[in-house]
Amino acid sequence: MIEQARGHGHTCWAYDDPAEFTSRAEDFLRAGLAAGERVWYVVPDSPEPVRDRWRELDLFADALPTGAAEVLTLDTAYSGLAVIDPADQVSAYQSAIQAALDAGYRGLRVAADCTDLVRTPAQREAFARYEQRFNRMMHGAAFHGMCGYHRPELGDRAVAELACLHPEHNVANVLFRLYAPTAHQGHAVLVGELDPANHDLFRDALERTELRPVDGELIMDAGGLRFLDHRTLVHLSEYAQQREARLVLRGAPAGTARLAALLDLPALCVEVTR
Repeated sequence: MIEQARGHGHTCWAYDDPAEFTSRAEDFLRAGLAAGERVWYVVPDSPEPVRDRWRELDLFADALPTGAAEVLTLDTAYSGLAVIDPADQVSAYQSAIQAALDAGYRGLRVAADCTDLVRTPAQREAFARYEQRFNRMMHGAAFHGMCGYHRPELGDRAVAELACLHPEHNVANVLFRLYAPTAHQGHAVLVGELDPANHDLFRDALERTELRPVDGELIMDAGGLRFLDHRTLVHLSEYAQQREARLVLRGAPAGTARLAALLDLPALCVEVTR
């Protein structure tokens, strides 16, 4: 079952069987063609096997000659296979979106097997920061993206580091999501559950979100938050203090507000939905 964020089109799909990801990616791209979008399927190896398959499928066969559908390799679609440059990659996708719009399409939709881009800690660090910049870039953009990660090659921890930064994912043991919903540098969304089991994962995710205070505040939409423990509240307050800001948890559960009041955290404000 996929964890969803309404109105957002950025999905993480962790897979065990490559054929499973191929099937999911093709369904995702079919939806784009039906909506009048240009679609890309980004693969790690030669694109020819996929193109050969698509030539036998009516919808893709019709779209390949016109450029509505394209199969690309990672080194063509991404800024670098060693360690990605987050800013350069966001810029490249912005240009690709504009080219699709200029050609008369309603947007761009990309399914990419990103496994080879995140094998090492240095690659994952850069790619995780790119994922959050990508979330910001998508605000108002005519774009949908699906990132595939091969779990047996990467391991559960590496997949979790990436899945928690996506508005949508299919990883059952990742109990929270932290992502940038708009271009606003000081705004993030926190969904799910935070407890001692995922403190380290959350700390890494928060650093990679690269929040910057706006008018002295960091805003975290917590309307989808089910549980948050005291240590996480303390960390959020410390995070805000380090940035000389106040962090506002907006729409948090009433229990979170009561816990924060007991802890008396100077840099944290909890606003409960009325």
